[in-house]
Amino acid sequence: MTGLVAVVLGLSIPITAIITMHFQRLTQMKKSIVQDELELEKLRHENFLLETEKLKVELAHRQLPLLEQKDKISY
Repeated sequence: MTGLVAVVLGLSIPITAIITMHFQRLTQMKKSIVQDELELEKLRHENFLLETEKLKVELAHRQLPLLEQKDKISY
């Protein structure tokens, strides 16, 4: 009986190490995924700001002829 306990304990240490390494790798992969998602969100936000600025400029260019026509009519 004592021999069986010694064998089981002897085998449980490597199995525990393998499981621990597996969970560490999973954690590293999750960390990498979260970092990539964060970078993607930063790029999306930057793209949103650029598109918003572009639309503001386009709107200003479209309103400029309308304002010039209004000025001509009011004189």
